[in-house]
Amino acid sequence: MPKLYYEKDADHSLIAGRKVAVIGYGSQGHAHAQNLRDSGVDVRVGLREGSASREKAQAEGLSVLSVAEACKEADLIMMLVADTDAPAVYEEHVAPNMKSGDALFFAHGFNIRYRDDQPTSGHRRGHGRPQGSGHLLRRTYTEGGGIPSLIAVAQDASGKAMDLALAYADAIGATRAGVLETTFTEETETDLFGEQVVLCGGSPPLSSRGLRPWSVRATSLSRPTSSACTS
Repeated sequence: MPKLYYEKDADHSLIAGRKVAVIGYGSQGHAHAQNLRDSGVDVRVGLREGSASREKAQAEGLSVLSVAEACKEADLIMMLVADTDAPAVYEEHVAPNMKSGDALFFAHGFNIRYRDDQPTSGHRRGHGRPQGSGHLLRRTYTEGGGIPSLIAVAQDASGKAMDLALAYADAIGATRAGVLETTFTEETETDLFGEQVVLCGGSPPLSSRGLRPWSVRATSLSRPTSSACTS
């Protein structure tokens, strides 16, 4: 039976004492960083040199560093860059600057499921994914609400990674709506199926074209036939 968590289940102290690095400041990155900050978490944003998002993050009063420097300072790193960019960012900037006991979090499990960006055995690897856009995540947080989210753990050096993932979800406001425990594999495969097959894929036109002949025939059969009356 899947486990569902709410605010009462989260231990905020597990994230309150952490130094968090949010890598990326796009749709999800800006919401995570600002929600964490407003929840009292020590957060910094890691961006590449010349990033167009640097001024936006600084305008919010957030500390902005290079990706490498942000990872050096932090003991919890949340990867919020595009899946296609994540392997290079991880290998060049994140992995060389991780310390024993650090936690590496992802908002999507693609690179763990299919590529395996693998921290060493002394690290924790977790997942926290809001089920909505970053803009919705930020807006609902400021309104006192949240959006449902998923959490998962793929590597747990301390035995406390799930508790830390739940504390992170709580700090971005997700426990206000409910947090569902899952796995990296389930999250990745269901997300890809939903996007590539249902939302943007072939299922809608296939269903439409497959049902259209039946719809047309049913409509024609339901029409009343006309008859002429003579006196």
